[in-house]
Amino acid sequence: MAARAPLPLYRNGPLLSRIVAALFGGYALAALTSVATLALPLSRSEAVLTGMLLSFLVYAGAVVWVFAVRSARRAWAGLLVAAAPLLLAAWPYWHGAAP
Repeated sequence: MAARAPLPLYRNGPLLSRIVAALFGGYALAALTSVATLALPLSRSEAVLTGMLLSFLVYAGAVVWVFAVRSARRAWAGLLVAAAPLLLAAWPYWHGAAP
């Protein structure tokens, strides 16, 4: 029995893109969520704990989102749209301008 030839990249590309989006995009979204919770009106320790707990939910939700949408392009777009407000909320905490 002859071995099957591997599928070309144009067939595996969207799947590989979704896997990268789930792994790295989901991680980035979870990290942004964790830092953005420092903007909440909580004490610093409560905000850190809340951010840590929320990051697990966000990461799991991002992975489900990436594989639930119709295309890899929509998966990346959804991650970017979700990351934009989190990035704005987390920006002062990365640059030392936080209250």
